[in-house]
Amino acid sequence: MTIDDTMKALHAFADQLLGSDGSGHGMDHVERVEANAQHMLAETPDADELTVRAAALLHDCYDDKLFDDVPAARQRVVNELNRVGIDETRIQAIMLAIDTMSYHYSLDHPDVQLSLEGQLVQDADRLDAIGAIGIARAFTYGGAKNRPLYSKQGPRSELTGANYRQGSDTINHFYEKLLLLADKMNTPAAKKTATERTTYMRGFLDQFSAEVRGER
Repeated sequence: MTIDDTMKALHAFADQLLGSDGSGHGMDHVERVEANAQHMLAETPDADELTVRAAALLHDCYDDKLFDDVPAARQRVVNELNRVGIDETRIQAIMLAIDTMSYHYSLDHPDVQLSLEGQLVQDADRLDAIGAIGIARAFTYGGAKNRPLYSKQGPRSELTGANYRQGSDTINHFYEKLLLLADKMNTPAAKKTATERTTYMRGFLDQFSAEVRGER
């Protein structure tokens, strides 16, 4: 089976799990993350292509935001990787990349060293969280979770894995996380794109704040 054949099978698997998602983590997001990862692969010849592309495609298939029984969902992904014939060493590398790439994980494990493949997938995912698409996804997720657009309460000064998803409105989410991602990118290409997208978000937030105050 070629890499493209394997990815086609994994795409169908992911679509079964995420195809109806309305929180900003559906297949459109997954496909953009895979595309981002492929762009970075072109500049990172030492990275394993199949590991990167598979991890990018499957990274939300057992996310605790989306699945109540995470261990069962994770095992389902392992079973699918076995089913499509991926070797055990790569399966371990794919699962390690997914397990360690999330922002939630990094809050409690700030010193974790991602694999090269994990760095690429993390950058690819984080790029889709910022810029114009990031703005749209932030409000989509906030709406899905019944979060207010904004509040008089400012952003929290300290986030942990325990409080990360508790009590934040959508605008505060930009200040607590999204505006910080550019400085946390692993690769030069991702840093450049992230800086540009962060500038765009800051312009949006300035306009949003001015409209809330009735100034524009």
